[in-house]
Amino acid sequence: MYVARRLLEVVPVLLAVTFIVFFSVRLVPGDPARAIAGLEADDETVEAVRRELGLDRPVLSQYGTFLVRAVRGDLGKSYYYGTSVTQEVFRRFPATLFLAASGIALSILIGMGIGVFSAVNRGTFFDRGTLVFAIIGVSMPSFWLGLMFIILFAVKLNWLPAGGYGTWRHLLLPALTLGLFGAGTIARLTRSSMLEVLQQDYVRTARAKGLPWTRVVLRHALRSALIPIITVLGLQFGAFLSRAVVTETVFGWPGIARLVVVSVLDRDFPLIQGTVLWLAVLFLVLNLLVDLIYSSIDPRIRYD
Repeated sequence: MYVARRLLEVVPVLLAVTFIVFFSVRLVPGDPARAIAGLEADDETVEAVRRELGLDRPVLSQYGTFLVRAVRGDLGKSYYYGTSVTQEVFRRFPATLFLAASGIALSILIGMGIGVFSAVNRGTFFDRGTLVFAIIGVSMPSFWLGLMFIILFAVKLNWLPAGGYGTWRHLLLPALTLGLFGAGTIARLTRSSMLEVLQQDYVRTARAKGLPWTRVVLRHALRSALIPIITVLGLQFGAFLSRAVVTETVFGWPGIARLVVVSVLDRDFPLIQGTVLWLAVLFLVLNLLVDLIYSSIDPRIRYD
């Protein structure tokens, strides 16, 4: 029942997303028909292209047609590539998913590792340094960090490629650029959650029984501290997607986020609408999965 209700709640959200995106892209300066016909084309040619694309119809009529086709799974045809929008999205989706998953994995490993160690060593120099690391990680612009990585590891040291896609060496720099952004937030949240849990009675009881301190921290305390961390990870995914637009552009990563940038520059309305819609669906599905994971971590949480 809970899953069905959440799925029904997705419908108005997606409808709002399609409405905002559809009408927003038409406020962007530039005429797709003129871009396709060419700058030297006469007005008759441009008008013929506009009729062929359906841009001469009223905007509300275009929006209604888009909704009807979207329900059937047809997101239209790209102006620039001349292929199905769905085909273009699925062709680039694995690259974006791979990059986002790698960035989140690095965020979890770095952030949770630093957060747990900082909580266990509260009040030390390392603990105070965690706060500095968190502030730097959250506030540092992705494009600047990516460019610094390229200059250092690709240009100066020649250890890694400056961009591209294909091997783990191409993945490392963009994934690290994304990962450091989320690591700061996760480190601070893990520290605060662990500090609260470590004061609980059951943790003191486990220590009084003589259990190894590592087992108490990792098996008992960390599991109870995971609920707020998972919540933030679900919300962070949207931030990762927004930063992936910059990261994929800087490193030439052939993913959906870079496809959005190209489609905006080319005034490719169907491609913009389709990619943003797929990203919205992905974000909503991930949030639903986060809610369902709660009950598997904490048995006290149940959904009616």
